[in-house]
Amino acid sequence: MSVKKYDTIVIGAGLVGLSVVYHLKRKNPDSKVLLIEKEKTVAKHQSGNNSGVMHSGIYYAPGSLKAKNCIAGYNSLIEFADEHGIPYELCGKIIVATTPAEVTKLKEIHDRGIRNGLQNLRELNSLQEIQEIEPHCTGIKGIHVPQTGIIDYPKMAEKLLELYQHTYGGEAVFGEKVVNIVSNKGTVQVETDKGVYEADNMVSCAGLFSDRVASMTEKENDLRIIPFRGEYYKLSKEKEHLVKTLIYPVPDPSFPFLGVHFTRMIRGGVEAGPNAVLAFKREGYKFQDFSLEDTKDTLSWPGFWKIVAKYGQTGMGEMYRSLSKAAFTRALQKLIPEVQESDLVPGGAGVRAQACDRNGKLIDDFNILKSANIVHVRNAPSPAATSSLAIGNHIVNELLGEKAAAV
Repeated sequence: MSVKKYDTIVIGAGLVGLSVVYHLKRKNPDSKVLLIEKEKTVAKHQSGNNSGVMHSGIYYAPGSLKAKNCIAGYNSLIEFADEHGIPYELCGKIIVATTPAEVTKLKEIHDRGIRNGLQNLRELNSLQEIQEIEPHCTGIKGIHVPQTGIIDYPKMAEKLLELYQHTYGGEAVFGEKVVNIVSNKGTVQVETDKGVYEADNMVSCAGLFSDRVASMTEKENDLRIIPFRGEYYKLSKEKEHLVKTLIYPVPDPSFPFLGVHFTRMIRGGVEAGPNAVLAFKREGYKFQDFSLEDTKDTLSWPGFWKIVAKYGQTGMGEMYRSLSKAAFTRALQKLIPEVQESDLVPGGAGVRAQACDRNGKLIDDFNILKSANIVHVRNAPSPAATSSLAIGNHIVNELLGEKAAAV
C-alpha cells in the first residue's frame, strides 16, 4: 500500500484544527497539508454544540493561555467575521451576584477583566442599574461586559474549511478514524481505519479523544479526558422577551464551569443552561447514552475519584437538575424570577472534554504539548471557540518558527 506524504498532518476538524490548517496554508501556501476527521462534516462535536458565545476574557487568570488567546482570538474572530460575512452581534452580557457571598467573587472577576485589558466594564451597584440593561433580572450587584457577543460558529467552521481547501488548496479526508501514530526518524506516520499517511509534522486537535490520540505517541500521558454533558432548555417564543442580552451568574471559582445562564442565539431564540453532568459516553448527548469503553476510562482514572471526593455534592446537584425540570427552573429563577417550568422547552446538548490529572485537578487552562515535530492539544475547553484563531496561529508559529514570524 502506497503512503501519501505531506509536510503536516492535522487531526480533527473542529475550530482549533481548522484554524491550524488555515494558518498553515495561509502562511506557507506551497506546503502540503492534510486534515483528517473521523466525522463526515466539520464542527460535529464541541465546536458545533456550544452556546455560540464570543467570550471577552474576563474570567481567566491574567497571563494564562486562556487569557492571552481569548483576547487575541476575540479580536481575530471579529476581523475574520467581518471579512467573510459570518453573522455575529456584540450584544454584551451581565454577570450578576444574587447573594452577599457572591459580591466578593464578582469584584475579583471585575479586577481580572481590568488586568486582562478589557475596556468599558461597568459596575452595576443596584437592582435598578441591573434592570436598566435586563429589566426582568434580579440581583444585588453586577458587571456589564460590552465586549461579549454571539456568533455562528458552525458557519465559521464551514468558511475555514472552504478557505483551506478552495482558496489555498489544502487536502482533507473525512470519515477516517485515526487508529495509530508512529514517530520514526523525524517523520510521523498516521494510520487510519482506511489508509496510511506520512508527514514531517503532526498536530492533533482531537477534542473529546485528545487523550487517546496523545497516548499514541506519549507513553506517559498524564491527562485523562472526563466528559461532562451540558444540557440546555430554550425559552418558549412567548417568553424570549425576558432576556435582552446574555445573563450569567457569578461562577464558583473552584469549579471550571460557569453555571446555568441565559444566552441569546445568533440564529434566534434564547437558551437556558447548561448544567454540567458526568457523561457516560464521550459523544453522548442524551442522558441514557452509554459507552463501556468511555465509562471504563473515566472510572479507572485515579484522578476521577478525587474529583468525586471534592465535588461529589455539586455533581449530585447537577445530576438532579438533569433529571428534574423543576430543579433546573429554580436555578434559572435565581436570575429571572418570572421564568416558570412551563416556559422551558427542550433544547440541545453538548459534551465538554475536560482534562483531569492523576491528582484530581481539573485542568483549567489550555494545555498544548509539543514534543519534537508533534503537537497535541490536550485541553481546549471554553473559550476555545473564541480563541481558536489565536490558538491555531500560536501552534503554527511554533511549528514553522522563523518562517511563520516572517509572514
